[in-house]
Amino acid sequence: MSEINTAMVLAAGLGKRMRPLTATRPKPLVEVAGKPLLDHVLDRIRAAGIGKVVVNVHYLADALEAHLRRRAADLDIKVSDERSLLLETGGGIAKALPLIGEDSFLIANSDNLWIDGPRDAITLLTEHWDEERMDALLLLVPLARANCHSGLGDFHMDPAGRIIRRRPSKVAPFVYTGIQIVSKRMFTDIPEGPFGFMLLWERAIAAGRAYGFVHQGLWFDVGTPPAIGKTEALLGLA
Repeated sequence: MSEINTAMVLAAGLGKRMRPLTATRPKPLVEVAGKPLLDHVLDRIRAAGIGKVVVNVHYLADALEAHLRRRAADLDIKVSDERSLLLETGGGIAKALPLIGEDSFLIANSDNLWIDGPRDAITLLTEHWDEERMDALLLLVPLARANCHSGLGDFHMDPAGRIIRRRPSKVAPFVYTGIQIVSKRMFTDIPEGPFGFMLLWERAIAAGRAYGFVHQGLWFDVGTPPAIGKTEALLGLA
């Protein structure tokens, strides 16, 4: 087990599926269950004992930066500025690596909401991280428990925890929650400019170094306006 001290929160997306709510605010600041999605994620990161957070910004970046300044009292937050060019998930993290500094770090999307099971999900993921064997360890949720999610699943997982991608037009039993731990070595020999993280996953899968761990609590895909009401109803808040 390796200690994880830094998290990267992906908050630079355009939030197109969340329109019209994102016409005047970035998606991470859309409120669900009484607070912005971004704060749900930051609170979980802080509760897991991770004190340093890097957040990338692009769309309505000024609003995000103003919000993050208000969180500076309880977290060491650094901003990775993508105003000039949206770099997608892989490119955005690659740009932020100098701010991250760690060999292994947590990555979390800012548009998912999760409730811990018997133990803190990030802590459990950290306990199962093995930087000698793994390049990526993804927190997965069974497709049957992926609330508000309409996809066909993302990954299969073998008994040792190694993952492979869902085949086209097929169903896979596990959904990626938007939370993972990765090694900086994944970013060796990467393309310049924008690229998706799937490129890095595919390389890690081919090398047998991509693993999954099953989330034991609740998870909600809060990607569209209707999903907000459904999520709040499932949480008993509607």
